[in-house]
Amino acid sequence: MQPYFFPYIGYFSLIKHTDLFILFDTPQFIRHGWIERNRILKANGEPLYVKVPLKKHPRETAIKDVEINYSENWKNKILAQLVPYKKIAPNYWAILKLVNEIFELETTSIVELNGHALQKICDYLKINTPIKIWSKMNQPIGEVNAPDEWALEICKATNASSYYNPIGGKSFFDKTKYENNNIELFFMESESIEYSQFGNAFEPFLSILDVMLFNSTEQVQLMLDKFKLQ
Repeated sequence: MQPYFFPYIGYFSLIKHTDLFILFDTPQFIRHGWIERNRILKANGEPLYVKVPLKKHPRETAIKDVEINYSENWKNKILAQLVPYKKIAPNYWAILKLVNEIFELETTSIVELNGHALQKICDYLKINTPIKIWSKMNQPIGEVNAPDEWALEICKATNASSYYNPIGGKSFFDKTKYENNNIELFFMESESIEYSQFGNAFEPFLSILDVMLFNSTEQVQLMLDKFKLQ
């Protein structure tokens, strides 16, 4: 998966239920994705973006080469955006401490920041899957001739016997290619998950921060196991 910023719970379900999770950081950075932003809630229950500002870069820049813009005080802004949770979210102080620990990392790399954040959150949730950054693995792979062959070639290079992908990518993959290389291809479909937020209609697909603010580690662990494989 590409290295997302405080991603949704399904991303962590994928981490928990695999033996190795690779942050694929060599593709071209695409604007308006989830590399540098995600969503939490305002006190009125409306979604709000938390975002890491990035330096300007050429369109063809790879994710691994994108740098954080420190001319903006984005860390304090995100911490301030969490304040509405203070009065109602039972785990506010624990998650505030976690986010502060994540923000202690001094790096200009959005990939390093996201990788660090993912590892700290996994530690908090007691997820033990190793997380590696693809560009730092220095792993040679075979020729890639189609978009769905990146995962195939990485699986072959790492001697993986199976590959798991979110259900949204099912139409993207040619399963025959994987079968021909003795690699099982699975698609993970998360079941519907709801919990009490700010007393309004439930807002799905928010950052893992929202999930952890309102739910205990044990509750989140149970949520991570709610999925179907196809």
